Amino acid sequence: MRSAIRRAAFALAAASSMLFISPALAKGPDSLADLSAQVSDAVVNISATQNVESKRGKGGGDTPGMPPGMGGPGAPFDDLFEEFFKRRQGQGMPDMPRQRKSSSLGSGFVIDPSGIVITNNHVIADANEVTVILNDGQKLKAEVLGKDQKVDVAVLRVKPEKPLKAVKFGDSEKTRVGDWVLAVGNPFGLGGSVTSGIVSARNRNIDSGPYDNYIQTDASINKGNSGGPLFNMDGEVIGINTAILSPSGGSVGIGFATPSNTVMPVIEQLQQFGETRRGWLGVRIQNVDDAIAETLNLGSVRGALVAGVDDKGPSKPAGIKAGDVIVKFDGKPIKESRDLPKLVASAPVGKDIELVIMRGGKEQTKTVKLGRLEDGEKVASKESGEKEKSETSSPSSQSALGLEFSRLTDELRSRYQIKESVKSGVLITSVDPSSNAAEKRLQPGEILLEVNQEPVADPADAVKKIKALKEAGKKTALLIVANGAGDAHFVALPVE
Repeated sequence: MRSAIRRAAFALAAASSMLFISPALAKGPDSLADLSAQVSDAVVNISATQNVESKRGKGGGDTPGMPPGMGGPGAPFDDLFEEFFKRRQGQGMPDMPRQRKSSSLGSGFVIDPSGIVITNNHVIADANEVTVILNDGQKLKAEVLGKDQKVDVAVLRVKPEKPLKAVKFGDSEKTRVGDWVLAVGNPFGLGGSVTSGIVSARNRNIDSGPYDNYIQTDASINKGNSGGPLFNMDGEVIGINTAILSPSGGSVGIGFATPSNTVMPVIEQLQQFGETRRGWLGVRIQNVDDAIAETLNLGSVRGALVAGVDDKGPSKPAGIKAGDVIVKFDGKPIKESRDLPKLVASAPVGKDIELVIMRGGKEQTKTVKLGRLEDGEKVASKESGEKEKSETSSPSSQSALGLEFSRLTDELRSRYQIKESVKSGVLITSVDPSSNAAEKRLQPGEILLEVNQEPVADPADAVKKIKALKEAGKKTALLIVANGAGDAHFVALPVE
C-alpha cells in the first residue's frame, strides 16, 4: 500500500514539473550587457530640420512628418515668440510670414559599414537637412537615397572617414510570441538608450497603411525611438520601431515594429532605384464576412472580395470581375483581405501570376500579368480629374431594407457631391437608424449599384429585386454600394 502511495506521489511530482516554468526561465536572460555592447555603436540618432513658413502671431504645432505619439520635441521657444508677436500685432505690426526651422529627432541604424543608414520615413519627411549622429557624438550630413511612406522606411547615406559598425537583418518570420527582444534608440532626444521586453504579438494591424503586419512588443518605445532597431537575442534586426499606442505619449508597454521581412525588399529597391517598384493587380478589395461568404457559397469565411476592377489595370484583361473572391495568389492562400496587398506588393512587376478565384460557388484559375503599383497610382490620379457627361432623370422614391432610393438627378448629384463619372445605380437618400442598413454604416448620398450581382436601373427595379429575393427564400441580399467618388464595396443585408 505504501509503495503504491509513493509511486502516485512521484507521478504527481513529475506531472507538476511539466506544468510549471522554472523561475530561471521566467525571468529571462541574466544580462543583456554583452548584446547591448555588441550592437549599440551601430545605432544612430537622426536630426531632421525643415524650413517652415508661418505667420506671425502663430506658435509652432506638431513636428512635421511625425505621427501622434512618435514625434520628437518641438521648438522650445514657440510660446515666447507667440506672445511677442501678439503684443507687436496689437501695436499695429502687420501679419507677415516668417521663416523658422522645425526639427525632429529620431533613431536609425547602420546596415553597411560604408555608410548606409536606415530610419523611418516620418522621421525625415520633407526635411531640408538630415544629420546622422553617431554613438561617439560625431555628426555626419546625410543624403536621402530613397523613402517609402507605405511601410514608413527611408534609406540614408553618409560618408564616414572610416568604416562604421553595422548590424544585419534577421528573419522576422522566425520570431515567436514570447521571444526576448532589445530596443535601442534615442527616446525624448536623450541619446542612446536600451530597453528590453518580449514579442507580445505578431501580424498586428493598426490601420496605419496598406501593408500593416507589425510586431508588437512591451519593450519600452517612446518619442524619439522611431526608426531605431528591434533586435533578437542573436543581435539581428527583426524590426524597425515605428509606432506606439499611448494616451499620454509615453510608453505603456504597447509598441510596434515593422518586421524586417517587410522592409528588406523595399530597402533593396530604394537603394537600387531610389524608388519602390511594387506589383499591382488593379482591383479594389474588401473583407469577407459570414453573410457574404454564405451569399457567395464560399463554404467558409476566406479570401479577398473584389469590390471593383480598374478599367486600365492588369486584372481587367485577365477576366477578373467585381464579386469574385480571390482565395489564392501565386499558390499562397488568402485567409483575409489584408493578406493580398502584401503578397501583390512583394511580387515582381511583369510576372505572370495565377489567381484562384471563387465565382458562383466554383473555383476558377486566372492568369494576371502584374503591373506596377506606382504607374497605377498615376493613372488613378489622372482619371480623378476627368469628368464625363451623365443623363438626368426625374426623381422617383422607393423604400426597402430600411433604405430609401431615388433616381440620380443633377440636383441630387450637386447636393451629395457625386461625381459625373458615377453613371448608373440609384441614390440612397435616407437610412432608417434602427435598421440593419444603419448598423452596416450605409449613409445617405451613397449609390446602390447592384443587388445580388445584378445591375439596378431605377428605384422600382431595386425594390423589385429585393422582393424577389424574399420570395425565393433567400436570407441575405448582397448589395454593391459606391460613395460619391465611385469607390464601391459590398454590403450583405438580411432580407427577412
